[in-house]
Formats: sequence, C-alpha cells, structure tokens
Amino acid sequence: MAYAPFDLTGKVALVTGGNRGIGFGFAQALSQAGAAVAIWGSSEANNAEAVKKLGGKTKAWTVNVADETQVAAAMLDVAKHFGRIDSVFANAGIGGGAKSFSEFPTDVYRRVLSVNLDGVFFTLREAAKHMVDRAKGGDPGGSLVGVASLAAIEGAARNEAYAATKGAVISMMKSIAVEHARYGVRANSVLPGWIATDMTQGAQDNAAFAEKVIPRVPMRRWGEPKDFGGVAVYLTSDASSYHSGDSFVIDGAYSIF
Repeated sequence: MAYAPFDLTGKVALVTGGNRGIGFGFAQALSQAGAAVAIWGSSEANNAEAVKKLGGKTKAWTVNVADETQVAAAMLDVAKHFGRIDSVFANAGIGGGAKSFSEFPTDVYRRVLSVNLDGVFFTLREAAKHMVDRAKGGDPGGSLVGVASLAAIEGAARNEAYAATKGAVISMMKSIAVEHARYGVRANSVLPGWIATDMTQGAQDNAAFAEKVIPRVPMRRWGEPKDFGGVAVYLTSDASSYHSGDSFVIDGAYSIF
C-alpha cells in the first residue's frame, strides 16, 4: 500500500512556468499523484501542449508573472475554478547574462529582475492572501515554493543579475516561512543544479562545457525535469506539514564536490 500522505487527491497545485522544463517536471508528478494542476505560462501554444500531455484535472492560464495585475487576476481565477489552492511553485524565470559585470546592460538587469524576483514576489504574495484567508476561515495549511538556483549560493560569473534574483528568492522564502507558520503555511526553496532545459541549451551544445563541467557532477549526467517530481509531491503533500524555511538542493551533489 502506498504511503497515504503522498496521495494528492483533492489537492490543487499551481506551477508558474509549468509548460516546459523543470516546471513541467513539477506539474507532471503532481498530476500523476492525483492533484489538480494549474499551469501558468507566457506561451499559449506551450500551455496547450502541456495540458494535452498531462490530461486529467489540468488547466492552463496565459500569464506574464512580471505583470502584477495579471498575477492577481489569474490567482483569483485559479482559486475560483478549482475551489482552493494548496501549493504554489513560483518557478517561472529567465536567464540573462553579459560579457562582464562591468559591461552588464541595465535593460537586461531590469528584465531579469522583473521576472525572476518581481514575478516570484507577486505570485507568492497573491497565493499567501488566499491561504491566509482560508486559514482564518478554519482551513489552515498550504505550501509555497520558490525556485532559486545554485547561482544563489555559488559564484555565477557574468550572471550577476540572475544570481541576485535567486539569492533573494531564498531570503524571501525564509521570511514567508516565519510569518505564515501560524496559518499552517510552509515556505521552502528549490535550488536546481545543471538541468537539461531550454534555458541551458547553449551549455548543452557546448563541447568544452560537456567535457569540463558535467564530469564534475558526481552523478555524471545532466539533471532532467523529471528529477524534480519527487520534491514537488513531497512539498505539496501532508508529509511536509512541519517542514518549512528550508532549501532543497537538487544538483546530483555538484555543489558539495
């Protein structure tokens, strides 16, 4: 018999950037575990493809997480459609580096922050409103997850804007965890390492990178989106009801080698 808390029947999970990459890895596992899944993505075509693949109780919304108004409206719509929201994975993000820090373009810096930091802030703030209101009505609980990166804890040369956003996400999640524990709401971060997604395609196609970096991963391979399914199910499930303020590093042991 399966461990009962991992059965997500009756749970509703929202995944931003859930139509591709790590976000889809989250969404796929959550759906397979029985949860209804809301996907936010900026591409209608990718959203439709993800919903078709997942089937079941899945619905997608086209949302630009950097737009505060869109986020607030979509969060209300998700809650109305499904009746509740039990977990939110603030996963939507973009890359954006430069030749050097001294030449880092301000427009790139602002664009990265608008999605990777503002987008996470807006998404989790609106989700927290829903969960706090639900708790005050006698139904406490919920899980908020911010997707950071190893760039938050290791030096990411020529990617200072990206690194800054991901470090901020970890700090934000700790603050949310402390403030919302009284409502039964927990908040945690997920830090991916080198994962084969669209964002890392350039590195995947780089022979030097494949020769010098990936062999340093103790598991000797790129991570895959499906490697994030287990942590998604755990953080949505009641099995993690006392686990908050933590950072989950999923990198094949790269950061400790």
